[in-house]
Amino acid sequence: MSGVIYLLAGNPRSRGGKPDPAMRAFFNEVGPERPRVAYLGAASGDDLGFFEAMRERLMESGAGEVELAPLCGAAGDPAAARRVLSRADAVFVSGGDVDEGMEVLRAEAGVLACLHARFAGGVPFMGLSAGSIMLARGWIRFAEAEGERDTLIECLGFAPVYCDVHGEAEGWDELRALLRLLPETTVGYGIRAGGALRVWEGVVESVG
Repeated sequence: MSGVIYLLAGNPRSRGGKPDPAMRAFFNEVGPERPRVAYLGAASGDDLGFFEAMRERLMESGAGEVELAPLCGAAGDPAAARRVLSRADAVFVSGGDVDEGMEVLRAEAGVLACLHARFAGGVPFMGLSAGSIMLARGWIRFAEAEGERDTLIECLGFAPVYCDVHGEAEGWDELRALLRLLPETTVGYGIRAGGALRVWEGVVESVG
């Protein structure tokens, strides 16, 4: 049975360092106590400053050891990343750029297979901002030149939904553009800043 997924929007306009209530809810739900977390930072280029800040937040919210699964730059090591993922009790997918994050994962078939195996084996996943979109079904790549068309990016698909995060100030323009690429009956979820969705066994519910 696949594991539970939490999709967090985060709040890019927040200046507070308080733990996210949805992160606390995630760690209260998953076991064991103080679980070992694999940090997947592909969407942020494994930025170490971002990793350290998020590591602190995750541990304040209930995580035990938080390990970076290194995939980017000179320090990228797919074999080490697979080892980190294989021994984790939970996986956190960082924010950043969805397209760049998925390109990194698609370039490492072994890591991608490891992620799918871990999810299928019941390991819980949590995403933040772009990481939430990466855990969902897909995202949009906007056309860069006149005459070109927007295209659909396939994401991990662990959460069987399409979503956008903290886009309420812009009227969810990017989510609306994404839905125009999909069948008319497709539902899109807009996760407001500070909000989160819990997805498990096809059931989607708001957290907090």
